[in-house]
Amino acid sequence: MAKGGKQAEGSPAESAAEIETDDDEGRDALHILPLSILPLETPGLRRARLIKNVRLETVVELFNDSATGSGQVTPENIPAYFEAYKDETGRDLQKILRVAQLNSFDVFSLRIELRRLHIEVNNVSELTLSNKKKSELTTYMREFTHPLIRQVYGIESVDVDDVSDIIKLFANPNRDEALRNLRLMADRLKVGLAEIPLFLEEYGDIFLSLAYFRRCIDELVPEIQRFNDWLLECRHNNEVARDKKLVKTIDEISSDLTEITASITGRFESFDRKSKDFWTDINADTFRLIRNLITAHHVTIGGVLCGLAVKMNLWKLRFARGRGGPQRRIEFIKSEILPGLGHMKALEQSARTGE
Repeated sequence: MAKGGKQAEGSPAESAAEIETDDDEGRDALHILPLSILPLETPGLRRARLIKNVRLETVVELFNDSATGSGQVTPENIPAYFEAYKDETGRDLQKILRVAQLNSFDVFSLRIELRRLHIEVNNVSELTLSNKKKSELTTYMREFTHPLIRQVYGIESVDVDDVSDIIKLFANPNRDEALRNLRLMADRLKVGLAEIPLFLEEYGDIFLSLAYFRRCIDELVPEIQRFNDWLLECRHNNEVARDKKLVKTIDEISSDLTEITASITGRFESFDRKSKDFWTDINADTFRLIRNLITAHHVTIGGVLCGLAVKMNLWKLRFARGRGGPQRRIEFIKSEILPGLGHMKALEQSARTGE
């Protein structure tokens, strides 16, 4: 049983039936994978979900509600809870153990990783963000839709919320100049005019992933800065300051978090430059370059942001408004922040090295 999770009681079916999972939450999160998207045979497992805990370990959450808490087990212990489905669980476990090794469960990373693992999904639409999340990303997406509008219409004042609106707009252009520009774009991209909506869908999805990850990092950066300030307060405590080994650990954690944040922010700046290059010289090669560049970084970006998110979320939960004495802070740092931090740093460094 994962630390912090309550013992699952009753039959497997009863435990699984208690799960109160929000499908949208799972689709939109970095650290949650509803097992309903995988082709599993064990009935109760389809109601469970994989989650990343603060140590970046993957556990199976059999149920989660306000009354009983979160019932978590390690993937290896699943068979003990589904003894009536021994054969089915054995086959399902092989899939789950492979998926449990992934660094992030965001939909963009999952598309790549599940394909690599040769694991099908029940419905490809489950590997898309919810409409609610897409709506939240509208402001971020405008940065990528405005160049498109300017290219075709020569203006920025067209009222659109997301790429689906642009697809509708471009399907029936209401100006002769827009139609000519669309034909020119089709020629440059080496596609037929009828294929432009497909290009727009792909363009929209690529930059939706960028908007999603950018919003994640924009929310995390201020939290990491506050966490570093909180670390500094602890470091300056007289008792802590006398322990040179402990001070060194705190400094290394602060340095690693700052380095990881700066590095991943730098990657987004690189994506911005490449996307601007595309609109400067529209052609099939430049679009393929930006598409492949961003997609190649999905897995590492997702993994790093997933790790940062689960750690910062637990810190905020445990130490709201900066409370907590030095000893309690040190225990939290050692038990919850340090585990997995080195892996996140290595993951980010591998991404930068591979650019």
